[in-house]
Amino acid sequence: QVQLVESGGGSVQAGDSLRLSCAASGRTFSNYVLGWFRQAPGKEREFVAGIRWSSGSTLYADSVKGRFTISRDNTKNTVYLQMDNLKPEDTAVYYCAADISVRISTTPISYDYWGQGTQVTVSS
Repeated sequence: QVQLVESGGGSVQAGDSLRLSCAASGRTFSNYVLGWFRQAPGKEREFVAGIRWSSGSTLYADSVKGRFTISRDNTKNTVYLQMDNLKPEDTAVYYCAADISVRISTTPISYDYWGQGTQVTVSS
């Protein structure tokens, strides 16, 4: 059974940085895409960034491009989301998700497995 466990959330000031981690277990993830999504109160869950485990190719939402970086550590089976220059509008619960695919999807319904989420709060 695939397990995804996020960590690294917290409360920060605008302009600060945070690094989220997603520890993945239960499978060999070479054929997977790992994605980060977020959901703010009253809003739909939205795509933030994704990475193909095998190739390391990435995709970002326009709202985070240039500020967030997704990466993976094959030895630790962990995906990271480095978030720099955080803004109040980045406040949300951040989720890690896994999809058996060769294409990075931006729609939540494409992803088969989800973590429990970690809260990120950015104050101005």
